Amino acid sequence: MSGFVIPAGSAVVSHVDPRFGARMRALRADRGLSLRALGQLAHRGKSHLHDLETGAKAPTPETARHLDEVLQAGGALARLVGQPVDHDAEADELLARVRASDVSAETLARIEASVDGLASAYATTPPADLLPMVRRHLAYVGRLLDGRGTLVQRRRLVVAGGWLTVLRATVHIDLRQRSAAGAHLVAAAALAEHAEHAEIQAWCLETRAWDRLTQGEHRQAIDLSQQAQQLAPRGSSAHIQATAQEARGLARVGDVRRTRDALDRLERLTANLPVPERAEHHYRYDPTKALAYTATTLSWAGDPAAEQVARVALAELDPRGDGGDRPRRSASARLDLALALVAADQPDEASAVAAEAIRSGRVAPSNWWRAREVLRRVEQTDTAEASALREVYEAYRPAG
Repeated sequence: MSGFVIPAGSAVVSHVDPRFGARMRALRADRGLSLRALGQLAHRGKSHLHDLETGAKAPTPETARHLDEVLQAGGALARLVGQPVDHDAEADELLARVRASDVSAETLARIEASVDGLASAYATTPPADLLPMVRRHLAYVGRLLDGRGTLVQRRRLVVAGGWLTVLRATVHIDLRQRSAAGAHLVAAAALAEHAEHAEIQAWCLETRAWDRLTQGEHRQAIDLSQQAQQLAPRGSSAHIQATAQEARGLARVGDVRRTRDALDRLERLTANLPVPERAEHHYRYDPTKALAYTATTLSWAGDPAAEQVARVALAELDPRGDGGDRPRRSASARLDLALALVAADQPDEASAVAAEAIRSGRVAPSNWWRAREVLRRVEQTDTAEASALREVYEAYRPAG
């Protein structure tokens, strides 16, 4: 049995069970009817009935029901023929649904531009203001993922969702919301694994390292930084940032030799690195940050060179003394300088510089421990300025 032939020029056909022709012939034979006799009873031509039995033509549901009645088949023939299917219409409908739910190239480009915009806004936007913006974009990406799309489109959406989720976790860390940060880092790592995106996976580890560092868990921070370097593509921003993070962790545990080694590796990685188009993009390493990272690391390590490096870094970041174009980094640089000044037995200037950083309002809650450390060390010197720094510290200290 060869089935049936689709009428030329038409895609509207009935679904016919290939057993229809044989069943029809058996029923006719059981009743002792020739094709001519059946044709007379059914008012159908002999040749047409022959074509139905051989599968040369497909019966319509109406023909099947009629023959079923004539041959008294009790619905046996009718059940073998379904309702007509307009395949052209079905194909058009499917394409229409795909196109309707398809993520256009323009939409994907707009989402990816928004990811870059939010990552760049991180440096200048207060965390509490940035968080709702990130959440809105994540919700939009989630709605698009609920629809249809090609594998390439869905991967781009998953990657965008991964970047937004790790950024959201970072903002939660800045707000000292560690439980929320942990949940979103797990989600970001899962999205990165799904998309096979090693750099996002590495950023998740680097972000965990930074969180541990802010909590004083320095050994864990070093371990996570090293894991991130192993996972990140060589020379990528995640690899470079994780190297810097390792250096800071080593500085906190007082391992000066390994700190210097990590800083040397950082210098080699950034020696010929161009400045990215969006220098403040949180996930694109800006080589001009290297000096500020070195100042931070050396001040934490108690290295005598920290003061001079911190002064140069601050002068580059804030040449006019008004916070510059990167006020958060300028505030951090002032805290680095203040810590170096205390170590250099200059608590009066350290107190003034730290107070300026605090009054700028640009010290994120996650960085507040750095201001607290400067205050503690200044107070240990019994300098007259210590009480003034304590007053500023208490006035600006974030709640919680």
